Amino acid sequence: MPWYVIRTKPQHELKSAEILEDLGVEVFCPVITEVRQWTDRKKKVTVPLFRGYLFVNMEVATRHQVYEVPGVLGFLNWLKKPALAKPEEIEAIRSWLNNDQLDDFKVGSLKPGDVVEIKSGRMANKKAIIKEVGAKKLKLILPDIGWTLTANVQDVL
Repeated sequence: MPWYVIRTKPQHELKSAEILEDLGVEVFCPVITEVRQWTDRKKKVTVPLFRGYLFVNMEVATRHQVYEVPGVLGFLNWLKKPALAKPEEIEAIRSWLNNDQLDDFKVGSLKPGDVVEIKSGRMANKKAIIKEVGAKKLKLILPDIGWTLTANVQDVL
């Protein structure tokens, strides 16, 4: 079964994923924990990694179920067809979320527009375009999947 990408209303990702799971649909909503600052305290909150998007693994014949879920806007389309995510890409995201380590990662004189190749891990031999280089973060565009990835580089430098 293919993994489809669906769009959701802002801040409806987790609730929509829960409802889809209740309907028997296999859903992947990658989440991360962020520290949010209020005037009187800091709090750890769980937020979706891809805001406004979910991944669903379903048959073509049952795609209509997605439209019955509150908060779901529909399928993300690419060239007038529903966008698909490859199983190895879903596994790569799961691996990253499970603290997969980056081996032999060195940041040299990188600048926006440079093309780099990922040498190891589940995304080995994939090309990425550097979008931004910051003191502690590096933004990469993965054109094969159409995503932007932010990597923390503070511990590596």
